[in-house]
Amino acid sequence: MTVYMDHAATTSTHPEVIRAMQPYFHDRFANPSGIYSIAKENRRVVEKSRQMIADTLHAKKDEIYFTAGGSEGDNWALKEIADTYREKGRHIITTKLEHHGILHTCEYLEHHGFRITYLDVDDYGCVNPEQVEQAIREDTILISVMFANNEIGTIQPIAEIGAVARRHNILFHTDAVQAYGQIPIDVDLLQIDLLTASGHKFRGPKGTGFLYVRENVKLQSLIHGGAQERGLRAGTENVPGIVGLATAAYIADATMEQRIRHELYIRSYMTEKLLDEIPHSQLNGHPEKRLPNNMNISFEFIDSGTLLVLLDTMGICASGGSACTSASKHPSHVLKAIGLSDELARGTIRLTIGEETTKEDADYVIACIRKIIGELREQSPFYEDYKRRMHRT
Repeated sequence: MTVYMDHAATTSTHPEVIRAMQPYFHDRFANPSGIYSIAKENRRVVEKSRQMIADTLHAKKDEIYFTAGGSEGDNWALKEIADTYREKGRHIITTKLEHHGILHTCEYLEHHGFRITYLDVDDYGCVNPEQVEQAIREDTILISVMFANNEIGTIQPIAEIGAVARRHNILFHTDAVQAYGQIPIDVDLLQIDLLTASGHKFRGPKGTGFLYVRENVKLQSLIHGGAQERGLRAGTENVPGIVGLATAAYIADATMEQRIRHELYIRSYMTEKLLDEIPHSQLNGHPEKRLPNNMNISFEFIDSGTLLVLLDTMGICASGGSACTSASKHPSHVLKAIGLSDELARGTIRLTIGEETTKEDADYVIACIRKIIGELREQSPFYEDYKRRMHRT
């Protein structure tokens, strides 16, 4: 039995997405930049796909640029906005909670003469829009705040931050890799100027994604060469990937309401049972303003690495946080940002469910976690010390 509880890391490609992609690997393989009929047909397919994605964001077709995923989108947005608007200023505002796709790009920009303000967050991982406004300087050119956190699931006050940015005539970028396809996003309503998304997070193919860029925003190429993507991203278009990305986006948008209801039910059930049945545990992130499929739970007196290995032997796939930093032995920067101690951070796991997760799956995972943690604590000198101290009092 295998129970997959790591949908924030990646998702299975939807069968309808695979079917939509298949013809473009053989019969319809033409380069869409060609002048002959089958190439022109593929050009029409690429543009139709662009429109399908734009519709899910209430955006315009020509505001969508295809990428290879979230990391490329984040790099493109930050580096090229910085370069394009550097004469206006060299100050960027972001948060300590961001994905490394943003944080490492900001570090790169710091080495190239830009100044970055990293905002603190509260104990739930929420950014205060007032602090965003207070951090603005005369030379601020960009605000970048993730839509929802990949580890703890907290959804940021994007509308309020967008309003702050618009009021001060500053560009606003959001890394929506975890949020897009999971919750509704309207770029006009939220006053977003740039948005990053990645296909494999919403049952699309890996190696695909897009960057939304509002039509009046000036952007330069990150990848130089040919004239693809209206001269802004060189390289032959990945037609099968683009078709798969758009199909997945359409399905995610059409089924969103139903999936949210299902995931909220499973998440609430699991969270309540885990916290009730396993003492010395806590939910991290905002209890309500969070992605519907995300649970991030800390268990005292255990090591999450050992817990995850033992869960794997029982057929359960889970993680300690971001899949992109799973090999790191250091406590998560996200958990540190919300004030968790090193000890509690090291006892934290992330469970992210999907539309196919059943109540039976949930019961199995709960039982396995309860059993393993009970056994690990019986072997823990820290837990024994805690029990002795409690006995004395």
